[in-house]
Amino acid sequence: MSLKEKAYAVYWAAAGVAKPRTTAAFLRDRRRFEADWAAERAAAEHHTGDETSHSPDLSGAAPVLAGLGTAKSLSILPLIEFYPSRPELAGEPGVSYLVTVDGLRILFDVGRNEREDHPSPLLRNMGALGVSPADVDAVFVSHCHLDHVGGIAEMRRRTFSLSRGPVDLTGKTAYLPTRMTHESATVDVVTGPLKLAEGVASTGPITRALWLMGPVAEQALLVDVEGKGVVMIVGCGHPLVERLAARAQAVTGRPLYGVVGGLHFPVTGSRVGKGGQNILGNGKLPWQRIRRREARATARFLAGLDLGLVGLSGHDICDWSLREFAAILGDRCRTLRVGEEIRVGAPGQAAAAGVALPADATASGPAA
Repeated sequence: MSLKEKAYAVYWAAAGVAKPRTTAAFLRDRRRFEADWAAERAAAEHHTGDETSHSPDLSGAAPVLAGLGTAKSLSILPLIEFYPSRPELAGEPGVSYLVTVDGLRILFDVGRNEREDHPSPLLRNMGALGVSPADVDAVFVSHCHLDHVGGIAEMRRRTFSLSRGPVDLTGKTAYLPTRMTHESATVDVVTGPLKLAEGVASTGPITRALWLMGPVAEQALLVDVEGKGVVMIVGCGHPLVERLAARAQAVTGRPLYGVVGGLHFPVTGSRVGKGGQNILGNGKLPWQRIRRREARATARFLAGLDLGLVGLSGHDICDWSLREFAAILGDRCRTLRVGEEIRVGAPGQAAAAGVALPADATASGPAA
């Protein structure tokens, strides 16, 4: 951890002591949401075939979304990521992916737009990659944080935007994990597992308490690819990837084939200033940190799932964690970069090649 990061750590630790009401509210919320998850797990253990149960143990359990179906092909094209694949594409600590499932185009999150530009980095990258907002059929927001909804103003207003100027989304449905609004899109607030299209679903939101930032409800996008299994696309992984994976398997009744997106392991420092990720967004008290052993444990958890694909977002994870995940997961692991497409299931197509990481780390990926 750098000297600056240590200074932020001291500052926020002191703030935790100086804000007893904030800390008390966080602890109360954390107990409540942990109890909610424990109740879900307990219901799963006593599962008797009820299709409303969210079971992480699928032995004999009926999935929540029976009849979800499968898709023949999946493409994930990063439009916003921390690392760009070439100089003309913009990188930023945010997320936006164009997810194409058998021709259906879903815009997963809309980036950060830190400088409040118009056109935004998202729109500029879309143009460079031959994508237009008019091509998008639906929007899927993982959670209402500034790096996923287009900026801090959008987060505060509980909305989302593709750019600082107007972008018309009339006739397009926005699947949102909590109560939010939008000036032109048709808003659908997702409250539980939901089928969006053949082979495509939301996990439904899982809520976790964050100190100072308050509770965050996050949903993941699921695509069940024929002959492969379920690919889970994640925004930040605030609820913990282990819980999202359990919910995903319960929702679909199928094994996971891939996990793509943010997992939130800024162990050695945040991608954004003042400890915004490794202190404020870690689900712990402000004097507690995400530890290296936690990152390794999650990498080993993913390795134990025998996945064919792990694509890591660089926006909320440090380079040490990227290298550690790559070392544990091997060839199935890669780092996402703007403009490098991942394809799963399309005949005769392979996944995007692996990506060289800074500081001599590499994460190369097999054909998906």
